[in-house]
Amino acid sequence: MIRTAEGDAMDSSFGLLDGFAFVVFAVLIFVGVIIVVSLGKLPGQLAQKWNHPQASAINAMSWIGIATGGLLWPVAFIWAFTTPFGAKFPVKDERNPSSAAESDVAATRLTALRKPSDKETRP
Repeated sequence: MIRTAEGDAMDSSFGLLDGFAFVVFAVLIFVGVIIVVSLGKLPGQLAQKWNHPQASAINAMSWIGIATGGLLWPVAFIWAFTTPFGAKFPVKDERNPSSAAESDVAATRLTALRKPSDKETRP
């Protein structure tokens, strides 16, 4: 027991509620670290998933943004969604379907949109 200046006894033992508060605080810190790491990885992962030509720079800016208290992180997040000027991304050609199922669907659409010719409308 510790005595205060007024002579009152002060309990210095570590009780059950103190242990519970310690566990809750540790869990909150762990969850906070998980959230920060997940947010730090997000712009870089999105850029790599979409084959952005500047994915490594976006990833670096994201982590620098997290390290600076979130200052540059929104810039990296927006940058992951942009297309750089002059970048050539592979574009799917609708005129040249790759599978038989797509070919059948394209043929059905084509016949539905095609106007009947004069030969088909005359009896």
